[in-house]
Amino acid sequence: MTNSNLNHTIDHLFRNEYGKLISLLTHKYGVSFLEQIEDAAQDTFLKAMQVWGYQSIPDNPTAWLFRVAQNRLIDVLRRDKKSDLMGDKPFPKEKTNKESKVILEDALEDSQLNMIFACCHPTLSQEYQIVLSLKLMGGFSNKELADALLKKEDAIAKSFTRAKKQFREKVQFLQIPVQMGLQSRLFQVLRVIYLLFSEGYAATTGAQLLKRDICYEALRLALLLRKNKYCFHPNLEALIALMCFHVSRFEARLDKEGNLVSLEHHDRSLYDQELIQIGIYHLQQAGTKDQTPSHYHLEAARSYYHCTALSFSETDWKNILYLYDVQLKQQYSPMVALNRIVPFGKVHGPKAALKELRLLEQQTDFSNSGLFYAIWAELLKEDNDVTFETFLKKAIALSENDLVKQHLMKKLR
Repeated sequence: MTNSNLNHTIDHLFRNEYGKLISLLTHKYGVSFLEQIEDAAQDTFLKAMQVWGYQSIPDNPTAWLFRVAQNRLIDVLRRDKKSDLMGDKPFPKEKTNKESKVILEDALEDSQLNMIFACCHPTLSQEYQIVLSLKLMGGFSNKELADALLKKEDAIAKSFTRAKKQFREKVQFLQIPVQMGLQSRLFQVLRVIYLLFSEGYAATTGAQLLKRDICYEALRLALLLRKNKYCFHPNLEALIALMCFHVSRFEARLDKEGNLVSLEHHDRSLYDQELIQIGIYHLQQAGTKDQTPSHYHLEAARSYYHCTALSFSETDWKNILYLYDVQLKQQYSPMVALNRIVPFGKVHGPKAALKELRLLEQQTDFSNSGLFYAIWAELLKEDNDVTFETFLKKAIALSENDLVKQHLMKKLR
């Protein structure tokens, strides 16, 4: 296996299995050993890169990763057995191979949901809940999390350290709360799943635009929640609809060579019509009656218009713009306001959109946003303004995703 193929495989497994390792080992050995569990999981993936580089990848990589991580953790705990870390707590009893297999096959889903609900414990601040969930369950880097939460990387690192300390002190067991307790944490769990999916759908860094494993994992977790009657909620239905609509366009977002294809040039025959229909079903189930629609409802509705438009030019931009306006009135977000500029330009023309963009620039500092300059460049180009190249070069310099950077460079050429 070549180094590039191996790195891709490890990245795939890291995104798909890291959260599983953390949740299984935490469920088995306890929250008090979270630091050691994290280290064991990370060491396991480093060992996988070393061992699989000259050996074939095992038939069941999940079982291999779990076994190696557990052995590493047991070694560390045995070494520290006499330290204050263990206290008077009896050493965890090691499970047999048969019992480990049962855990992998039967308890995996439960342990992951347990972990997410534990991370969203009400004694923790909302920021700590999000940081813990995405770091431990999603394997997010500080950079990815900083972009998702619009914070600096060093602030994320400090928050994660403090969050883990509080998590160990305040959360004794990994268990899904019942009825009202479960419902009280549901909205935060939905936000975690939403952020998880968002990073997979438009990766902020690296050589991939789409991290499908993350998207499918987020959708799977949402569908697992739906099985619990206490989690059945319009917001959950809307989030599932949103993810279905987005996933339905996967095949059209990249060409055969793996290059980014802009929405304008999508081959709409590649859209997954079955997933679109599933999304429509969940959007219909998400009726809010007298309640105000959530941002999941509004985003799902926008995505619905994109999925069902026969062509880019026939997209219902007026309704999409209206949905953006409703969302901004409910809760202002600089990034939502920035994305709104695109449909605003389609409805009112590039000159009016440029005026809106300049007003937005006065309210928010977008100097480090590649998307901001890419939108500006596109509007200038539509307005036949030759200075668009200057803004496009800024967008290229600020973009940290390789595929996005290459896509913008093609526009420049």
